[in-house]
Amino acid sequence: MILSTAVLLREYGASATSIDRVLAHSGAPRGSVYHHFPGGRVQLIDEAVALAGDFIAGLIDAAVQADDPVRAVDAFFALWRDRLVESGFRAGCPIVAVAVETNDDAPQLARSAAAVFARWQEALAGLFLLHGLTEERSRRLGAFVIAAVEGAVIMCRAEQSTGPLDAAAAEIHDLLVHALSDRPEAGPRPGA
Repeated sequence: MILSTAVLLREYGASATSIDRVLAHSGAPRGSVYHHFPGGRVQLIDEAVALAGDFIAGLIDAAVQADDPVRAVDAFFALWRDRLVESGFRAGCPIVAVAVETNDDAPQLARSAAAVFARWQEALAGLFLLHGLTEERSRRLGAFVIAAVEGAVIMCRAEQSTGPLDAAAAEIHDLLVHALSDRPEAGPRPGA
């Protein structure tokens, strides 16, 4: 049910992700929702946000182990490109789907989305820091990469084209190549 909720969030948004739609998508019996999710729809969405957040964080964490941070970020953009194309431009980010809705009745959903974005940014910042950028620059670039990917995915869905993502990927690539070539050579990298 959690996976079905994440899929529905990325395709339809939070408002359209109802218990009935989750049950239809997952094939789970109605009684299992309130047995496993006593908090109902809000708990189910919150857990789907955590699951989706963990998945992307795992990809970023794996990239931190890469020798080439530019190639790692390029692969992150390529992953989103593949998801968009394979889904016919229906698959967006479930975290964005939750973040852009008001959720006055469940403010914890916005907090959960914010925590996921912060986690992703910190992971990318760690990657850049590991490869010699300053902590401040690493944090800014981490935030910028996430903002660029998420914004480009939204634009791609609207335009039914990978153009915005391809443009963002090319600019981020060039920015990172430049930033990493300009880093000070003041000693060994952290962790080296």
